[in-house]
Amino acid sequence: MPAVGYPGDGPYPAHHPARDRRCGSNDAGAQVKEVAAFFDTGRSTAGTVARVCAPSRDDTRPLPPSPAGEILVTVHKVGSRVEVAAASPAARALGAEPGMALTQLRAAVPDMAVRDADPAGDAAALHRLAVALARRWTPVVAVSDADGLFLDLSGVAHLHGGEERMARRLVRGLARAGIAARVGVADTPGAAWALARHAGKAVAILPPGDPLPALAPFPVAALRIAAPAQDLLRRLGIDTVRDLAALPRAPLARRFGTSVPLRLDQASGRAAEPLDPVVPEEPIAVEQRFAEPLLTAEPIAHWLAQLVARLGVALAQAGRGARAVALVATRVDAAVQVVRIGLARPTRAPAHLLRLLARRIETLDPGFGIEALALHVLRADPLQAEALSGDLADGTVPDLSLLVDAIVNRIGAARLWRSRALESDVPERAVARAAPLDNDAVAATRLRRDDVRRLDARARDHAWHPRWPRPARLLRRPERVDHVIAELPDYPPLRFTWRGVTHRIVRGDGPERITGEWWRRPQEADGVRDYFRVEDEAGERFWLFRRGDGMRAETGDLTWYVHGTFA
Repeated sequence: MPAVGYPGDGPYPAHHPARDRRCGSNDAGAQVKEVAAFFDTGRSTAGTVARVCAPSRDDTRPLPPSPAGEILVTVHKVGSRVEVAAASPAARALGAEPGMALTQLRAAVPDMAVRDADPAGDAAALHRLAVALARRWTPVVAVSDADGLFLDLSGVAHLHGGEERMARRLVRGLARAGIAARVGVADTPGAAWALARHAGKAVAILPPGDPLPALAPFPVAALRIAAPAQDLLRRLGIDTVRDLAALPRAPLARRFGTSVPLRLDQASGRAAEPLDPVVPEEPIAVEQRFAEPLLTAEPIAHWLAQLVARLGVALAQAGRGARAVALVATRVDAAVQVVRIGLARPTRAPAHLLRLLARRIETLDPGFGIEALALHVLRADPLQAEALSGDLADGTVPDLSLLVDAIVNRIGAARLWRSRALESDVPERAVARAAPLDNDAVAATRLRRDDVRRLDARARDHAWHPRWPRPARLLRRPERVDHVIAELPDYPPLRFTWRGVTHRIVRGDGPERITGEWWRRPQEADGVRDYFRVEDEAGERFWLFRRGDGMRAETGDLTWYVHGTFA
């Protein structure tokens, strides 16, 4: 894998779908491939720690090449200036660097793809990477800065074939996940940080001992010195770690304070640098094994009640409420049966959980006996104390979550939902499914701080305009009707045949003209639908539309469709 790094960048410029939905872009149509995050490792938390290294063979297999990315940069606003926050390898090859003005870059490369920087998303992605590494490689993983991680390899490197082999396996494993990485291994976190960013190799390892001789040719930025101090050192002619280490300590402390000498001591191991490791969230589960296998529903229900009570205590200690729980039954023949339940709101009420699980006991097949029962929390949300209403005379609001949970776990989550209005003129795009207890019936549009629409203090219009009522039931897809008799261009049909039944119309209203959303697809630029509300002789009411305005051929072929029925 080529040793390509971004000193000073965030953990990526990367394409993250969740981030792209939240953040806008200056190039709306750009396609962005994933670009990698970077991390570094430290061998120890502070000082020189004895290494436990098993002999490993020289692994010289070639690293997988990084995918060719597009010319992409992420930008952020610094005062009134828009600067580059990070750049892809293709953009760096054309001269893009962090801190460069976007206008300058646009003048040089007009077709540059631009995305808004997302520091919060970067930090969240880096934390997820740290948790994944802590669960797989070493228990001590800490976030070093915006684009790096410290991994303590003490006592774990021999489990992976030694330090060098472990580092190369890390790089290759992350490359398979789409993350390019540089690894530096040294006795101190500061030396490892410098190696990962300035050694120029994908894997750089220092032998045990004083790391300052190996760091001597590196720039002073390799010691993690603040930018103002770097500028002052540069003006004084101090460009490398060798020059800085040769200065007397007392004048250096008087001129720069304790920060510069401290960084020098941390890199050499004279000063301690403790790590603040991430703590992976432990899954919440309770289990009970039996000396005698369970064969009937009564003992299963008895022990299930005991497990639910213990699960409620575990959830309370964690300050969380369950949203999805799995009952795992292990039989004596090693067969495993899983029963899952979902909850509309986080809860840890034992009675409610037991009621939902007890209804599913009949789905278990004990076979020759069940030797173990376990409850695993698949999803949990924070659940803290809630403030009650100050006026007790108002009464309590009924809690529908119990009813929703009972219905959903009986018929399935896909069959119970509520409609949510969306801003769209096209009927099939103006409604979306939402959770049964979703309070946001109308999705609020999140505006950026500098969006001019924040100046509009008027109440927000509803996505469904009351002037043109919509039917209570929309078909999944509009269905074509035949044998239509209608006057063009503005009259409802007098007769049509749908699903083999002929309907004669006695009343009609319309048309309501809906044009295509040209910003979505070019094919919708000229599309026209004329909708009519009609009622037949039997009192049935339909919502039909005709494709085209009856005057221009490019607007539609004048075919008729049923899109919904009124109650």
